[in-house]
Amino acid sequence: MQADEAQYLKRKVKPGNIDVHPTEKAIVVHYEVEASILGEKGAAVHEERKECQKIIRLKSLNASTDVSSLARKVVEECKLIHPSKLAEVEHLLFYLQNRKKPSSRGKEEKKLLKPRELTPFEGMELDEEANINKIDEYVELLYENIPEKIRGSTLILHLARNPDNLEELLQNGRKSASQELLKTKYIFLMCLFCSFSQFHSLITHYKIGALSMNIIEHELKRYDLWQDELEKKILLNNPLRDEDPDNLTLRKDHEKAYKKYQSLLVKQEQLLRVSLYLLLNLAEDTRTELKMRNKNIVHLLVKTLDRDNEELLVLVVSFLKKLSIFLENKNDMAEMDTVEKLARLIPCEHEDLMNVTLRLLLNLSFDTGLRCKMVQVGLLPKLTALLGSEGYKQIVMCILYHISIDDRSKAMFAYTDCIPQLMKMLFEHGEERIDSELISFCINLAANKRNAHIICEGNGLKMLMKRALKFKDPLLMKMIRNISQHDGPLKQLFLDYVGDLAAQIGPEEDEEFVIECLGTLANLTIADLDWELLLREYNLVPYLKDHLKPASAEDDLILEVVIMIGTVSMDDSCAVMLAKSGIIPALIDLLNAQQEDDEFVCQIVYVFYQMVFHQATRDVIIKDTQAPAYLIDLMHDKNTEIRKVCDNTLDIIAEYDEEWGRKIQSEKFRWHNSQWLEMVESRQMDEGEPYLYGDDPEGLEQADLFYSTEAIMNIFSNIYTIDSPVLYGIGICPFIETTILLLSVQ
Repeated sequence: MQADEAQYLKRKVKPGNIDVHPTEKAIVVHYEVEASILGEKGAAVHEERKECQKIIRLKSLNASTDVSSLARKVVEECKLIHPSKLAEVEHLLFYLQNRKKPSSRGKEEKKLLKPRELTPFEGMELDEEANINKIDEYVELLYENIPEKIRGSTLILHLARNPDNLEELLQNGRKSASQELLKTKYIFLMCLFCSFSQFHSLITHYKIGALSMNIIEHELKRYDLWQDELEKKILLNNPLRDEDPDNLTLRKDHEKAYKKYQSLLVKQEQLLRVSLYLLLNLAEDTRTELKMRNKNIVHLLVKTLDRDNEELLVLVVSFLKKLSIFLENKNDMAEMDTVEKLARLIPCEHEDLMNVTLRLLLNLSFDTGLRCKMVQVGLLPKLTALLGSEGYKQIVMCILYHISIDDRSKAMFAYTDCIPQLMKMLFEHGEERIDSELISFCINLAANKRNAHIICEGNGLKMLMKRALKFKDPLLMKMIRNISQHDGPLKQLFLDYVGDLAAQIGPEEDEEFVIECLGTLANLTIADLDWELLLREYNLVPYLKDHLKPASAEDDLILEVVIMIGTVSMDDSCAVMLAKSGIIPALIDLLNAQQEDDEFVCQIVYVFYQMVFHQATRDVIIKDTQAPAYLIDLMHDKNTEIRKVCDNTLDIIAEYDEEWGRKIQSEKFRWHNSQWLEMVESRQMDEGEPYLYGDDPEGLEQADLFYSTEAIMNIFSNIYTIDSPVLYGIGICPFIETTILLLSVQ
């Protein structure tokens, strides 16, 4: 609806049924409000209906009241009641006049139907019925002595438990401040109010949240004092024998003190529970939550985790879970050893507590340090045991997945029964797609050698390979690829599947699946594998060559093709086959296109490194291509791995070709002595000093005394062989400088 379409608002009220109030002397009038927004032509653009009710309280109704006259008065004053319903109103008033008060048993049953979040506690019993009409009297009681304050707060509390009274209580609350907060009863009362967001501003205005935090802090200090006193009495009681009469007295005192402690603890935990419930509701506003953090709410909550009351712990852990999504709160929890305290709650019989604790651990598991702490405190076997529970499996899987990200933690899974359970889950999926959390978890675990051995036990690898090839699942093949990267007996297991993997490499297959198959084959650096036969049988060379062209496919696929070529190039016959197919020039073109990508450059240089070991491919690289020149340019690359592979490749080239050997030697000399050579060149070009050795140009021949940088390099390249250690360091520079200085002195 556009803003200019609306002309005016039409409001229509439709009277409904009339009924008596279930507990009070009042009648309830039901009506419906229909609001319509009319457009330019008077047509309704938008309509909305809402059912409402109005309570008409009859304070003067008693046994001697004239029901007929009262009914007429009600109909006259209430516009929602049509005059035609006078007889019905009179009948309802007659019913109210003769209705008996509900029995005490009925009241008790009604109390059980009140809000479930917070249960009644000791001291809420009343010998009178709270009446909303006397709210002003109850508020006045709050300013009297302690017994009157308790009575007034209890009466208001009973009224607040009925949602119908909250609006009227709000109006009274604005008139009187809540400075006289009386512990549990007042907190419980405010807790009922804060269940509705409309009251949050009022509660915040009177700083009820700050008072609640002060109460929590005070109660926690009291708890510490109780604990200290109890421990002292236990220490005094333990050394004495039962036969000692004095010891019997001490034991009775201890038992009495312990019972008192238990009673105080129950009341304190009730107070803590309602206080935290109030703060949790107020924390819906992030600004209020920030104020709580500044008052160290995380410290108070973590300290409360030491309690055994499960209902209280549910509230505390829920609050921590809400706070944990912010980095600052998460860091506070890490400093307070929260993970250690949460570890004792897993497992537990309380389902809600278990669920919320696992969710808090999931939030904390995004932090690397806290993940390591979970392993240290022994949570790994506890969480693994919960994988079999259908209710907790999903969230536990996510926590374990996060733990498996760290390489140090991966190995710890081998000492649990986690991997057998995961393998069982994998094979139970049938033809359904495997859950992303499950397969991601398995991929991480397969990257560890010990875990990979457990996965392959029995027919593990065979079953995985069968399922991956049947459903063309790239994620499952990625798991297999991780297994194939481990040296030793694991790679030998793949000899039976190289044909199946090679058969998947083709343009008609899914690209992601082909990438994983290529990566798996590229990992199989096995001496017994006949790569030449494999390439010929499955005609892989044309596919590899075609996918070396820039932009012929996704970069990930092209990179896997390069890695695959590097692996098969270790075989002499395969290297010859690749050289004849024209793959080497294609690699150089790809190197030019991807020269900014370090991963591509490193893998292509590694292919050259493998090929220069073989005579046929070495001659092609040295004589027919400019690959050595590219390698010389990359010899001083910023990437350490690229420099290392280039140096090794150039050393082999220099050993077999003298011309390239001199070029490589000269470039290495220039690089290691670049600073000194720049200084020499700057002297040659300096026009301010035409005669470096005196004013007489004929006194000495400059050519006899000063060599150019090119001449110096030629001289020393003849003196030092390529294997000379002096050539690679700057140790040659002092010698050259000394020579020039001697010539200058002469």
